[in-house]
Amino acid sequence: MRQRIFVLTLLACAFIPLQAEVPSLVAIQDARIVTVSGAVIEKGTVVLKDGIIADVGPNAAVPAGAWVVDGKGLTVYPGLIDAFSTWGLPEAPAAAPAAGGRGTQAAAAPGQAAPPRSRGPEDRPGTNSWVMAADLVKNTERRVDLAHSAGFTTAVTFPRQGLVGGHGAIVNLGGETPGAMIVEPDAGLYMSTTPSGYLGYPNSLMGVLAYFRQLWIDANYYKMAKEMYAKSRQTIPRPAYDRALEGVLSSRRLLLPAAGPVQMERMVKLGKELQTPVVLWGVTEGYRMADELKKSGTPVVLNVKWPTRERDRDPDLIDTMKVLEHRDKAPTAPAVLAKAGVKFAVSSDGMESPKDVLKALKKSIDLGLSKEAAIRALTLSAAEIYGVDQRMGSIDKGKMANLVVVKGDLFDERLTIAMIFVDGVKYLPPPDPPQTPGGNGPGNRPSTVDQEEN
Repeated sequence: MRQRIFVLTLLACAFIPLQAEVPSLVAIQDARIVTVSGAVIEKGTVVLKDGIIADVGPNAAVPAGAWVVDGKGLTVYPGLIDAFSTWGLPEAPAAAPAAGGRGTQAAAAPGQAAPPRSRGPEDRPGTNSWVMAADLVKNTERRVDLAHSAGFTTAVTFPRQGLVGGHGAIVNLGGETPGAMIVEPDAGLYMSTTPSGYLGYPNSLMGVLAYFRQLWIDANYYKMAKEMYAKSRQTIPRPAYDRALEGVLSSRRLLLPAAGPVQMERMVKLGKELQTPVVLWGVTEGYRMADELKKSGTPVVLNVKWPTRERDRDPDLIDTMKVLEHRDKAPTAPAVLAKAGVKFAVSSDGMESPKDVLKALKKSIDLGLSKEAAIRALTLSAAEIYGVDQRMGSIDKGKMANLVVVKGDLFDERLTIAMIFVDGVKYLPPPDPPQTPGGNGPGNRPSTVDQEEN
């Protein structure tokens, strides 16, 4: 009986598809190589060893014992990077416990009394600045396979609960454990200006911005108090630990929402006030602010879910000229930003499928964006924005072996991904699943048209 069960188990295992292969030495030979950092190599070899690009070039030698991939008819790109997502995170992460410091007020559980209304900034409303995406990442998160199907090997993923959602992480979309996926545990602090859903203060945009300023004032005072105590422990009282302020002080950059010109100007100014580098996310009207963004040196993560007319809309409703103009010009934003020299990356935020990112950029290419600029936005520019360009974003010796290998061109309508490599591990793209609504994460996107400019 035991022998029979053992045989059946072996037979069952034989039909489990192997999605990842782990040879330690790989050579992709005679392929077209888009390095991004330099000229395209029309026929060359990429050698991967222990998760690192060991060599690349037209004359790169194939090491003895390497697992060789015939690259004829294939094009190798750096692994694509989603610069603002929730991939790898639970789709509905639980709120952090309230003990140990002030923070966001959770909703009341059934049968329990509602929490008290926020009285002011001292209650830290909507603040989860201590939350780290690196602590929440799951290597079993189902959307990772969807990302592979579009050539994405890396995501910059952010917790998004509250006004100050927490610290994002740069995550490789592959790994035997969650810890193995983390490239950089702190990519920046996510912030939202949407006040709805919170009890009491702040309940307006002005209140939210005032709260952010007060939060940074409190953080600087807290830092000063800690420094004074460190110098005079025998004469002054110990300051109380505040995890919300600890999270603020540790932020290396701020991810701030901005759609239209007024919001962009406001967020750039806020970053200067808070004396912290800023990355703008959303920027759906970037075509109107390219020169100003270039002048301020502000990098952006562009939401490429281009506006469209609603399918079930009342046919008698007539769109305003402003809405029609925005719908027409939004897909030109990448080309306008690239021409102005603004550093930008792209996000799949709100899209039904990661492949929609490539389709959206193809539309921008048709409207004047160069393929080189589009590929750079998906790879090296994203790495530069988050300070990891020495480790990823291009096909160079010594960088992570994150690659996407395709048949033909990355922006072909019938894109066929042959394989991807994440940290040198080969993954085969899964079959396309049926699309479901809901995008890749929570809403909290800035509005597509700046209401203050009507």
